[in-house]
Amino acid sequence: MGAWKTGAALGAWLAACMAWAGPQQVDISKFAFTPKEVTVAPGTKVVWVNHDEIPHTVSGRDKTFVSKALDTDDRYEHVFDKEGDYAYFCAVHPYMTGVVHVRKP
Repeated sequence: MGAWKTGAALGAWLAACMAWAGPQQVDISKFAFTPKEVTVAPGTKVVWVNHDEIPHTVSGRDKTFVSKALDTDDRYEHVFDKEGDYAYFCAVHPYMTGVVHVRKP
């Protein structure tokens, strides 16, 4: 099997694993989203959890999802049904940014 076919097969396998992985968690800690970027399959729930002692939000740049202010240990969930790249930020601290990439397996 050539290198391209091996890489394509590995990519397909990884995408299939992502689809079965369940919800993807993004931690909010030290004024940052971690991981800053996640890649999920359509239909995946992404869960943000605020570990800081001050409120943060999760606000899609395209306004398709917007959380309330999240206090310490509050969670916000959103299911991403359509493929695309969804940039988001904290409305309280706009320098805090992240991206959800939604790709078919």
